[in-house]
Amino acid sequence: MEDLNAILAPGMLVRHPDFPDWGTGQVQSNITGRVTVNFRTEGKVVIDGGRIVLIPVFDDNV
Repeated sequence: MEDLNAILAPGMLVRHPDFPDWGTGQVQSNITGRVTVNFRTEGKVVIDGGRIVLIPVFDDNV
């Protein structure tokens, strides 16, 4: 499977597909498939990009 999270860079906004109640999170780092995201309600979470494809958010007002 191609690493779809490879495009994520620090500062980008994302959502977790399995936990929409976490709200929008900001990517802190993306190193060798491990994406650290700071979510508004959940806090800082490290995500295995090989297992979860995060959803980029381009308009936070949605």
